[in-house]
Amino acid sequence: MEFKRVVVTGLGALTPIGNTVAEYWNGLINGVSGAALIKSFDTTLFKTKIACEVKNFDADAFFGRKDARKLDQFVQYALYATDEAVKDAGLDFTKLDTTRIGCIWGSGIGGLKTFLDEVIAFAKGDGTPRFNPFFIPKMIADIAPGHISIKYGLRGPNYTTVSACASSNNSLIDSFNYIRLGKADMFITGGSEAIINEAGIGGFNSMHAISTRNDDPATASRPFDLDRDGFVAGEGAGTIILEELEHAKARGAKIYAEMIGGGMSADAYHMTAPHPDGLGAALVMKAALQDAGIKPSDIDYVNVHGTSTPIGDPQEIKAIHDVYGEDIYKINISSTKSMTGHLLGAAGAVEAIASILALNNNIVPPTINHFTDDPTFDPRINFTFNKAQQREVNIVQSNGFGFGGHNASVIFKKYED
Repeated sequence: MEFKRVVVTGLGALTPIGNTVAEYWNGLINGVSGAALIKSFDTTLFKTKIACEVKNFDADAFFGRKDARKLDQFVQYALYATDEAVKDAGLDFTKLDTTRIGCIWGSGIGGLKTFLDEVIAFAKGDGTPRFNPFFIPKMIADIAPGHISIKYGLRGPNYTTVSACASSNNSLIDSFNYIRLGKADMFITGGSEAIINEAGIGGFNSMHAISTRNDDPATASRPFDLDRDGFVAGEGAGTIILEELEHAKARGAKIYAEMIGGGMSADAYHMTAPHPDGLGAALVMKAALQDAGIKPSDIDYVNVHGTSTPIGDPQEIKAIHDVYGEDIYKINISSTKSMTGHLLGAAGAVEAIASILALNNNIVPPTINHFTDDPTFDPRINFTFNKAQQREVNIVQSNGFGFGGHNASVIFKKYED
């Protein structure tokens, strides 16, 4: 069977370092940190008081106060980023067959703030079950693509992928496969997350998963640094328009890149810890390369999962060593989580956008906040520490790994007609 070609025709982003794709990219290449003291709730009694929050986002102004109250933050973020992507792609859905356009969305947790608020309100009451009628439809993780399909009248496949921090990589892969198999013409895909609240920060604190470098928030996310002490929670959304090539050409769409492969695997090891030998990570990267029909030597840049955790970073580098061999010294590696923090279920989409823009601009965004070399890492590896680097970037690989041992990796290349 001959696969259809799948291209990227639109991008949208809402991130801790920029509320548009242009602002996000400018933040990335200039090494801007999105971390600061948390403003959305009182952290006095919390071990962690820092996060990468979205800034200057006014939901009431964008949706109207009445409609904003019906949407959890993760859905607000999804709709906001998608609005930019749809406009960027120049889409007029009245001129398209919307039965062949779908939305597959990623979110690791969904409406955590809604759940938290409703349960607290019930607990403070007299036991009478007075719940907001929007409680369930605001909270459920699949509601974001539902709202997107309703807004734009899309009647193709519609669902959410939930695989922790691999969620939006999985949404990209599923969308890619539907299109290349000829079952759809286009997908609005990506992911969103909004977990910077008492339950999210408190829960990750109890696991000792997030940084407690409260005295220096801007440098708290330190992937591959000797003194890394956990990830910094982030929030936001990334939207990518994936489209069948001939469909895109027929409507005169601009093309950012071509998606050429995706891989998935499981660690089958531990509920939260990655396999110490990076077996699942190596397997998923090999699967993506095989799916794309390319060799490790074809890759120029790997946007790594790189969360800044003591146990996570080493296993990913070991896996890249195992997959790339001597070619590891020819590529650039960087973790954009050093700037955005970890957006959990939205990470894959936001980092795919960074990867696509690296292709378009021949610039590799940096891994910031590097102060002390970790002697366990090979010093010959180019981690793109602290400063963006210009180089020819033709093919990129972007990794996402999640609690439960879920792994997903995607590959994009420069578009050639």
